Amino acid sequence: MTGISAEATNTRAWDTYGAHHLERGTPVLEADGLAWGFWPTGPGAEVLGDLVGQRVLDLGSGTGRYAAFLVRHHGARIDAVDASPTQHERALARYANLPGLALHRADAVDHLRQADPYDLVYSVHGFGYIDPARLFPALATAVEPGGRLVFSVLHTNLDGHGPSPALVARTERLPLAGHDTPLEVRMWVLSPDLWEELLVDHGFVIEQVETLDAPEDGNSVSCRLFRARRRANGRTAQQPGAPMSSRSAWRSQVGRP
Repeated sequence: MTGISAEATNTRAWDTYGAHHLERGTPVLEADGLAWGFWPTGPGAEVLGDLVGQRVLDLGSGTGRYAAFLVRHHGARIDAVDASPTQHERALARYANLPGLALHRADAVDHLRQADPYDLVYSVHGFGYIDPARLFPALATAVEPGGRLVFSVLHTNLDGHGPSPALVARTERLPLAGHDTPLEVRMWVLSPDLWEELLVDHGFVIEQVETLDAPEDGNSVSCRLFRARRRANGRTAQQPGAPMSSRSAWRSQVGRP
């Protein structure tokens, strides 16, 4: 399955997910913070820093509840982008009139290519559904030089299946309330080394990678939270005169083997 067809599978799955909750009348609950894993433990909005006056993008925003929280409680101006028509419909029904929040239904990469650069791009689990070969070149120009990129991704699933060593999508499950059979999605569940290499090779300096494990005993699910900053000179590692490519440059800076 190609990256494009994998992404199409994901869009259909999330559209089905959103339609299911529209039919059920599932309310969009207000967020009281950010949960970068799948549970209300670990770091929250503080990892994003001071958002007052910042131009921010929530990529893969779903119902928009996290973006709304940041607008209301942290003074951010946020563009919230999601590809699913039904998830976008749920977001509009709840937050269409919230000042400071602009809700967009769009392909993530198309939006990144067309929008003016952001001070901060963040994503809670959105990156795993987008082909990195499309996503990271677009991110390289969508974040202002010196701007920040923060995202969380799946590392180990409920079956204890850890990350893949190659840039390929694999089948994962999307639970659907009231159904025994989950939806099938195709996700890029990559090793930290691969995420790090993508970041460095597309013009970002990695600031921190944090492990987010499930709090319950016997739950194997684990996520990773990445914080990075775009190089102040805006160069990617492939450009002439840029710093050396790949993980080695970053590892030499932070002393990691």
